[in-house]
This record gives sequence, C-alpha cells and structure tokens, in this order.
Amino acid sequence: MYAIIETGGKQHRVSEGDVIAVEKLDAAPGESVTFERVLLLADGEKVAVGQPYVEGAKALGRVVAQGKARKILVFRYKPKKNVRKRFGHRQPFTRVLVEQISAT
Repeated sequence: MYAIIETGGKQHRVSEGDVIAVEKLDAAPGESVTFERVLLLADGEKVAVGQPYVEGAKALGRVVAQGKARKILVFRYKPKKNVRKRFGHRQPFTRVLVEQISAT
C-alpha cells in the first residue's frame, strides 16, 4: 500500500516504513504527526484518487530528526554600480518515519 501526500506545498509518495524529508514541521523528535492531505491511495488492485483529497484517508508518522539542508550560495550584483552581495541559505527540514497509512 502506498499513498501520495501533500505537505509543505510538495507532494511525496510514501509507503509504511519510509523515511522522508519534508518542509520543517513544528514537532520535536519522537512526536507523532498526521498527514490528512492524501491525494491518492493505492492498495494493490484498488486505487482511490481524491477530488482533491481522499475522504477519511491519513498517514501517521513519527518525527525522527530536525535538520538543515546543504548551503546554497546566492550572489546578487548591479552592473556598473560596484554593488555586490553574496550570502548563503540553508533550508530547514524535518525527517519523518511513516508508520501507518489508513483509510476509513
């Protein structure tokens, strides 16, 4: 069984036991989270597609860790004005273990 969930403006294909990195959630490591925005739910031969979400379907997970992605460097400048600016950014994320996918 697998599902496609939406969180943080992105879609993720998840199965039970998967560890995924999603946009930062306000939860400490060890806490449980519920993803109720399930777009598709596939169970072997049956596939349920939501309009836009599948009614009564949810994915339960547990927060494994909080972290930051690799640094990206951003460089801005204005030509002929001697204006240059360089800075970096590290996007925060949450690593989640999907424990259960259920549909009622």
